[in-house]
Amino acid sequence: MKYARLEKGSWLRWSAATPEEARVCMMGVPFDQAVSLNKGASKAPERMRELSIDMSDVTEEMIPIRPGVLYDLGDVPVTLDWEAYFQQVEAEAYQLMQSGRFCLFFGGDHSVTIPLHKAFGRYQRQRKSGARIGVIHFDAHYDLCPAYDGHPWSHACTEARALEGVVRGEDLTFVGVRVAELSELEVLAQNPGITTIRARDVYTEGWAGVCDRLIGHYRDYDAVYVTLDIDVLDPAFAPGTGTPSTGGLSSRELLEILRRLLEALPIRAMDIVEVAPPST
Repeated sequence: MKYARLEKGSWLRWSAATPEEARVCMMGVPFDQAVSLNKGASKAPERMRELSIDMSDVTEEMIPIRPGVLYDLGDVPVTLDWEAYFQQVEAEAYQLMQSGRFCLFFGGDHSVTIPLHKAFGRYQRQRKSGARIGVIHFDAHYDLCPAYDGHPWSHACTEARALEGVVRGEDLTFVGVRVAELSELEVLAQNPGITTIRARDVYTEGWAGVCDRLIGHYRDYDAVYVTLDIDVLDPAFAPGTGTPSTGGLSSRELLEILRRLLEALPIRAMDIVEVAPPST
């Protein structure tokens, strides 16, 4: 199914007619009913399309962006039935992954990564039985709460759900963390294989050293999923988010880390979540 898109988004000039013709497939998940502080992330996919009108036609390396590079499915329309909606998101993401192209998803709060993780795990294991799947999670927070505000699908529970069949502790790395709940410390103690690279570690080791660690860990994996909560950045760089936390990464650090990881690792899908335009 192809959903309605915002037709004034300038990245449409780079659009392909089908997923198979593109290099990158994208889908919006405008859901923010699972936040614990400030809402607004449901507006992010539409807003990012609007802002794309000011995007350059060349990359930072001065390489022209060729036509047909992007296929935009549009947004999965939100319904009032939370469980049914997550099932729909998982089904649509799984179908988009069938194209074999790099898939980019725009949230939405971080709870939308729960069905996206499930789709990724299912697709990769359908491609290869016993596939070794990794997750690199950029965030100020762990999102490892077994439940938060009385709900297991809170945006604070994303990776707790991933540990229930998508990945094991040794397959999961957090980058940029600087906040934790007591219940999350218990989950970490129960899963000693989880790797934490704190925001302070990025600052003291440098982005290149962090990349060396991540590449060494994931280079032999079959597929890696990157989930990027915009609050991994310091609020000085990204104030428009629901749960900002001081002391985060700089924009340049994050860009350099992502650039190198995308070049060196088998990253097959990625999401960007918790962008909350009304908070800017």
